[in-house]
Amino acid sequence: MAHHRLVTPLTEEAVRSLRLEDTVSIDGTIFGIRDATQIRIFDHGVEPPADLSGGICLHTAPGVRKLPDGRYEKVSIGTTTSTRMNRFVAPLMDKYGVRAVVGKGGLLQDSVDAMQRIGGVYLAITGGAAALETMQIEEIEQVWWEDLMPECLWRFRVKDFGPLIVAIDAHGNSLYNRVREQAAERIRSFSFD
Repeated sequence: MAHHRLVTPLTEEAVRSLRLEDTVSIDGTIFGIRDATQIRIFDHGVEPPADLSGGICLHTAPGVRKLPDGRYEKVSIGTTTSTRMNRFVAPLMDKYGVRAVVGKGGLLQDSVDAMQRIGGVYLAITGGAAALETMQIEEIEQVWWEDLMPECLWRFRVKDFGPLIVAIDAHGNSLYNRVREQAAERIRSFSFD
């Protein structure tokens, strides 16, 4: 296991250098994205208003306060569970060049397969770490589709965001699959006689 400091936008080479259970810190830009934003993009066919190439998407619907000048001030920016957004991961990477997704709870096998094919990773963050995440986000730089508040598309500037764990790498490995297999093996080892 190694620690990597990544700067956005990410290249395929940088992503493929990451291995399962490595840790990562990020400097640069992260896009906040949630169900409603992705439904607009993929189900309603509306192109995203930002270039996501080499990008990192954080599964979030942040708590914010709108300032008199129209900018947003961060209040609490936490991460939501990723599994329900699983169907959007492959198209985000295939069509828009996203290289990493940050979330909690993991993704399903079709996303693992897509990440291996495309060169993407899933970076897990500890649930309940919203206070730390909020501090590591230096600024909310831009917000698109405010009618979806708080599930807008957000652009955050981050510094030393993490540490995150490489929970699905670009080589077909999944920490979630490994834990399930280990649990199944332990259950099989029990004798119920």
